[in-house]
Amino acid sequence: MEATPARDVRGALPPGLADAIRETASEIAALLRGRTETGGPVPGSTWTLGEAAAHLAQANELMADIASGRERSHGDGTAPSLAAANERALARFGERAGDPLADMIVAQADVFLGAAQRCAADETVATPLGPMNMAVFGSYLLTHMLGHGYDLARAVGRPHMVDRARAELALPFMFTVMPHVVDAAAAGLTARFGIRLRGGTRFTVTFTDGAAAVSPRPEGRTECTIQIEPVTFLLIALGRCDPWGAIARGRILAWGRKPWLAPRFPTLFKAP
Repeated sequence: MEATPARDVRGALPPGLADAIRETASEIAALLRGRTETGGPVPGSTWTLGEAAAHLAQANELMADIASGRERSHGDGTAPSLAAANERALARFGERAGDPLADMIVAQADVFLGAAQRCAADETVATPLGPMNMAVFGSYLLTHMLGHGYDLARAVGRPHMVDRARAELALPFMFTVMPHVVDAAAAGLTARFGIRLRGGTRFTVTFTDGAAAVSPRPEGRTECTIQIEPVTFLLIALGRCDPWGAIARGRILAWGRKPWLAPRFPTLFKAP
């Protein structure tokens, strides 16, 4: 019997995103399979391995439901409300074993991709972080999996799956959400930052009296230009990497009229 070819998921997703979502879900699942004892800690988190995996499985289901047209609420977009919604959801969901959570993470990523294939490019959905078209929402799903996948890999002592290509695919979500997650540390700041991902995308973040706007391309004269390795950029943005350590290792360079603003840049945002 001739093998059935893999589905070509296109729809509203940009090239490479569907494959990255599918592969990331599969690689996370591989970290969990065969693990019946998941009570160990996750570095840098109050969750256990099982709780972090359960959260990721639930989040994939939430995003798959939203992509499929089902109305779901999950906080109001602020960090405290999202954290509270996560804890309520975990309390209602008792599964902590590796194999069923691995299956759920993969299955719900596939449901999301199937829904994306049926969506128009300009169709928007209501996500926990505001309205997004499917391309940005897919980038959101990938970014969320990468952050928690990184945590799970560290917890079990395995290599993480964050790479240059996936960091670039996370950018549409980052561009959309950055203006909405500005921290109080940005109050009163007026400055333009040019961000150059080493060997990749260049974009601009402009603060005007503490409010941020993102342009997905270089724009105007900057006070501070930051060149950063792409994986390091994403991990810092997700709160998984210390910027000072990255500076010390040469992964971040800065120049311009006010290069001293560079170490401040990550503190201007608070990841939800």
